[in-house]
Amino acid sequence: MALNRREFLKSAAAASAASAVGIAVPSNLEAAASDAQKDWRWDKAACRFCGTGCGIMLATKGGKIVAVKGDPAAPVNRGLNCIKGYFNAKIMYGADRLKTPLLRMNDKGEFDKHGKFRPVSWKRAFDEMEKHAKKALKASGPEGVAVFASGQYTVMEGYAAQKMMKGGFRSNAIDPNARHCMASAVVGFYQTFGVDEPSGCYDDIEITDTIVTWGSNMAEMHPILWSRVSDRKLSNPDKVKIVNIQTYTHRTCDIGDINIIFSPQTDLAIWNYIAHEIVYNHPEAIDWDFVKKNIVFTAGPVNIGYGMRRAGEKSLKEGKYTDKEMEIIKKEMSKKVSAKEAPALKPYGYKEGDVMKNTPGTLKHWQISFEEYKKSLEPFTLDYVAKISKGDPNEDIEEFKKKLKALADLYIEKDRKVVSFWTMGMNQHTRGTWVNTLSYNVHFLLNKQALPGNGAFSLTGQPSACGTAREVGTFAHRLPADMMVKNPKHRAIAEKKWKIPAGTLNPVGNQHIMKIHRDIEDGVVKFAWVNVCNPYQDSASASHWIKAAREMDNFIVTSDGYPGISAKVSDLVLPSAMIYEKWGAYGNAERRTQHWRQQVLPVGDAMSDTWQWVEFSKRFTVKDLWGPYTLRNGKKLPDVRKDAKKLGYNDNTTMYEILFANDRAKKYKIDLNKFPQKGYDNSECLGDSRNVKGSDGKVFKGYGFMIHEYLFEEYAWFGRGHGHDLAPFEVYHKVRGLKWPVVDGKETQWRFNAKYDPYAAKAVKASGNGSTHAFYGPLAKKLPHGDLKGVKDKKKTSLKNKAKIFARPYMDPPEMPDANYDTWLCTGRVLEHWHSGTMTMRVPELFRAVPEALCYMNPKDAKAKGVKRGELVWVESRRGKVKARVETRGRNRPPQGLVFVPWFDEKVFINKVCLDATCPMSKQTDYKKCAVKITKA
Repeated sequence: MALNRREFLKSAAAASAASAVGIAVPSNLEAAASDAQKDWRWDKAACRFCGTGCGIMLATKGGKIVAVKGDPAAPVNRGLNCIKGYFNAKIMYGADRLKTPLLRMNDKGEFDKHGKFRPVSWKRAFDEMEKHAKKALKASGPEGVAVFASGQYTVMEGYAAQKMMKGGFRSNAIDPNARHCMASAVVGFYQTFGVDEPSGCYDDIEITDTIVTWGSNMAEMHPILWSRVSDRKLSNPDKVKIVNIQTYTHRTCDIGDINIIFSPQTDLAIWNYIAHEIVYNHPEAIDWDFVKKNIVFTAGPVNIGYGMRRAGEKSLKEGKYTDKEMEIIKKEMSKKVSAKEAPALKPYGYKEGDVMKNTPGTLKHWQISFEEYKKSLEPFTLDYVAKISKGDPNEDIEEFKKKLKALADLYIEKDRKVVSFWTMGMNQHTRGTWVNTLSYNVHFLLNKQALPGNGAFSLTGQPSACGTAREVGTFAHRLPADMMVKNPKHRAIAEKKWKIPAGTLNPVGNQHIMKIHRDIEDGVVKFAWVNVCNPYQDSASASHWIKAAREMDNFIVTSDGYPGISAKVSDLVLPSAMIYEKWGAYGNAERRTQHWRQQVLPVGDAMSDTWQWVEFSKRFTVKDLWGPYTLRNGKKLPDVRKDAKKLGYNDNTTMYEILFANDRAKKYKIDLNKFPQKGYDNSECLGDSRNVKGSDGKVFKGYGFMIHEYLFEEYAWFGRGHGHDLAPFEVYHKVRGLKWPVVDGKETQWRFNAKYDPYAAKAVKASGNGSTHAFYGPLAKKLPHGDLKGVKDKKKTSLKNKAKIFARPYMDPPEMPDANYDTWLCTGRVLEHWHSGTMTMRVPELFRAVPEALCYMNPKDAKAKGVKRGELVWVESRRGKVKARVETRGRNRPPQGLVFVPWFDEKVFINKVCLDATCPMSKQTDYKKCAVKITKA
């Protein structure tokens, strides 16, 4: 039977996918596939979605990607893809793909904030950006120029952006959407280990006996990893146990041996209960040899607030917040201790009814004795924890207690290996840093951390939240390889490497992503550039930020592939090349760095974010940016222009020449006869056949050097020799990723374990204490001493090579259901859609599968509120309301009193409803709990 072209290609793709996972293919289909693929070019790449880091194979033909399959050689996914992964090509070819810059203009062709979008050249776009960035600098200094960055940047894009922002504009107002994703995990790592990123790896799944998910719907959010978990369970169903600890039932619960539905925020109490069970009832389970050699006990303040706006801030004084909103915001300054949290806070000196005066969140902590730590656990008995944490009102309390006890027993069981996985449930949390550190407490006490098959493991949400946001340093407070802008030694290292004058870098890095929004609303930030994210859809209390962007004197730019909400809010929209239209690299949740080559030319006049940053740098000189500034806190940035001349620059030397097209960069040659460049496009380095007119109005012919390799190798320099070691650029194009630190060409499986980690082995040898581990992270490794209530001895002692167990109590979130708003709201994702849906909603198959965000509700709640499945309801909070369709069956099954609404659908704009409270330590927003009321629409 003859096949038409479409059937032919589909057959080829199907045969390819089947063979990748070892499925037998009919001979006629195999022949069709072979014929169809004879002029296809296959190459490896990383998947565009989530932090799992699956490897894929892409087939290109005629300048277009025609097929995608899982890479059988990739150790993460072993040839499998999830449903989104199979559509990596289609996300690039939506009908409304942005192809040219768009500027709001009036009929005279002038920029007009209230005008309509009209096409402009790249030159005109950069002219406007230059003008408004300089205007913002004049009005507010470096704090007036901001970037909404991303965990979806490539490594090179993120490095270029933060280098220009911090080294050029002297602004630390660059922060990624990874702040919403993994910041609490990061601060948990910093505080516990003194260094970022997980100690284990995905191989733990095949080695462990027990998998516990804490607020993590792995079946939908990390489906390839969940397939490995499922396989592990089926390999030994009697021995291997799976426990799911969630606020509502979902697909991950389907193969759980124990499913615990808890009341929002009380995961803090459950972790403390497990530790209480160990310390009070099973002290023999504590590995004291390990603890004494490797661990210290610590505590910190509890009156740290909720990361909301504080009294005296401009927009509060101007009355931009309603009385209803202020009911919650006022708790940022002080709150009454509730009956629910009073027992947990008693060891810290508080009782029910006390007014707790909050000071802004601090990372401050101090050493305490084991006896003080034990005292902090005393309230967390089974009775107390079961009473406050039972999340299903219809579940029998005694049955719930049995589950909690069984959970603790699994952790405690001698020789039972346990891996604790979590994602947003523990991270998007007003005490996200606390709950992250509590996870390590349990694993440390039992010596079940940084061992094969044992460990607490934070699963990243975005494809390069580890590689780009965290390792590259695109957070407001960071520099590459765990260095910090506030540390003068770290700034000096970066200044020397970048060959910029000493004193150029700004030491104040407090403009996290929510502060950037608030600074726009306060009129401080007047120029903001959105890169590879959608902050006007993904930020809580969204109406405030959209109103500020549209109505105040500012200039908002969005670079994107599609016109999402942020693009529609903006004054200028720039068309960005999408993932396989550029060279790039990502870093995944197990520290695996992966690279790919440009597969096809970008559509229209789209160009990569790297190109956009490098071109923008041509518009600014030493004279423009490196003069003196006074910051809001009174700190002064010195005039470094004279020192710039000593380095060989003059007033008119551009940031392009200093930061990107310097002598070091030009050593990285273009060689189209050499791997990995041979046979592949390189739009930034060579230009391409589209003849795009660039920022100067002339056809862009390329930079003439291998800028991707330069940016990667310069960034990698910061970590080599410091426990962040990366392999050379060329090596990554030969392998399916490597887990850093890569030492002597070998990746590291389990960090801090002397058997597997060369850095740990070296530290253990130097210490001579005979330990199996060394927690060698350098941050916060000298601490004073005290008790649960504060510091008693200010003299600091060294904690070199040691990790920390923290005393952290249960505390209520700032907003809880009450008589007026009687229901918990939880937000999140679904399998078929990625974040704000900007890409996946444009894939017909994914759109048809899940065309709208639903309000998942318990059938008893629906009946009580007089609504039926499929009917529309209003979901309303103190901040706003949205209309959504009710679903009482299916994949997400909330208990009574809670609804779940995913956030991918801009027509069901749930972030207008959510509260922008954050963990005061990590500044990560809590999207998992606020109070709403549900009424029939």
